[in-house]
Amino acid sequence: MGMLVKICGLSSLETVDAALAAGADMLGFVHFEKSPRHLTLEAARSLSEHIGDKARKVLLTVDMDDVALAHAVAVVRPDALQLHGREPPDRVTSLKARFGLPVVKAIAIGGSPDDFDRIALYDGIADMLLLDAPSREGSRRPGGNGVRFDWNRLAALEIATPWLLAGGLTPDNVA
Repeated sequence: MGMLVKICGLSSLETVDAALAAGADMLGFVHFEKSPRHLTLEAARSLSEHIGDKARKVLLTVDMDDVALAHAVAVVRPDALQLHGREPPDRVTSLKARFGLPVVKAIAIGGSPDDFDRIALYDGIADMLLLDAPSREGSRRPGGNGVRFDWNRLAALEIATPWLLAGGLTPDNVA
């Protein structure tokens, strides 16, 4: 797989159109009330319909229960789910089976020796992993904080599951 670009947190037709014009492969909509990029399900559906088949649509949720998630999937009709909470591997497996959608599982990477062990738990279970910096102290958001982690650590990563890099990406540090 070559480079895949996913832009998350889009909230307007203008940002969606800019991401599409820039060639993004996946566009994400945040449905998590503690996020400043939170969208109602109706707003996410409207943007999703605008995208059509020009890119894959991803619904980002955090520790959502089955009933709420089923409703969200029915309203937004995403192409994939992104789980950005504390969902264990068996939850990822059950959601994939229940909804028939690919699952992107976000995992926080700090400086802990346990980071790669947590990644390994989801290898072969999630369809894709999103590797992000951990939340800042006191933050109510599990991601989307614009913070980098030491990307050099990923040189030692050996997993079969495709992964996305997140956190603090800018035009100056992305090649």
